[in-house]
Amino acid sequence: MTTSSSSSSPSDPTPTPSPARPGGTAKLGDHAVARIGFGAMQLEGSTGDREATAVLRAVVAAGVNHIDTAQFYGAGICNDRIRTALAPYPDDLALVSKVGADNGPDGGLVPAQRPGELRRQVEANLTALGVERLAVVNLRRLDIPPGLIAEGDQRVDLDSQLAELSALRDEGKLGGIGLSAVDADTLRAALPAGIVCVQNGYSVLDRSAEPVLDLCREHGIAWVPFFPLGSAFPGLPKATENPTVVALATELGATPAQVALAWLLAHYDGTLLIPGTSNPAHLGENLAAGDVVLPASAITELDGLAAPGRIG
Repeated sequence: MTTSSSSSSPSDPTPTPSPARPGGTAKLGDHAVARIGFGAMQLEGSTGDREATAVLRAVVAAGVNHIDTAQFYGAGICNDRIRTALAPYPDDLALVSKVGADNGPDGGLVPAQRPGELRRQVEANLTALGVERLAVVNLRRLDIPPGLIAEGDQRVDLDSQLAELSALRDEGKLGGIGLSAVDADTLRAALPAGIVCVQNGYSVLDRSAEPVLDLCREHGIAWVPFFPLGSAFPGLPKATENPTVVALATELGATPAQVALAWLLAHYDGTLLIPGTSNPAHLGENLAAGDVVLPASAITELDGLAAPGRIG
């Protein structure tokens, strides 16, 4: 990002004000980022490079400075599209990636948990994105659902994985270490490595990860929920279809998705959302969730939708 001189004259152009950060800001390691960021995974399914470029540029223009991606998203397509659309990157853009899985020969994902594999994935992300350093790298552990479960030689001890990621951090290739899909015991064991964020499934309808969130609160760790609108799996509850959420949305003049996202922001001030889309209109709806103010009565209603430790 180009910075202007501190001197000014009558002929200087009027500086363009920086856009407000959607949802305000919170800490992600050593970065202050918008509390509503952008998850790049859905860019794989967008209709083409031009549409993906338009969405990504709209993301940055709207004040988002936290993009979550992975080299295994679309077998590299998402990272390629990010680089095409945004490089050279704004100085304050936090590019966050994930390791622990890779693309298999049939196109599906396979575990890649061994330390050497984690290093290769970090290097692949750096190369594809055209950067020397990632803001954060999240380790996707594969010992609890949902998704892949590691077996055989892919069942790697946490200490070995964190040692490799810590070495990469010491080399300046990543700024912070995060975890994805972990339980409270795993997070507690990883704390000495300096964990800066946790990505777990969590929503107004699913509080099963509440013990992990409690640890994040205690240690000031950013909380990045995936499935923030409820389960993505058929037949399981979705926040946008919940009668209480729908009724509150009508009352507040918002969409059900915005109400569910606003509840997450209100539930913990270290929450960072990364909703993804390949549709510019949907992008605007997601970002506008940061402007939804839930009255105390609405928060109380939403708090009652699911008890900690179970899916409601």
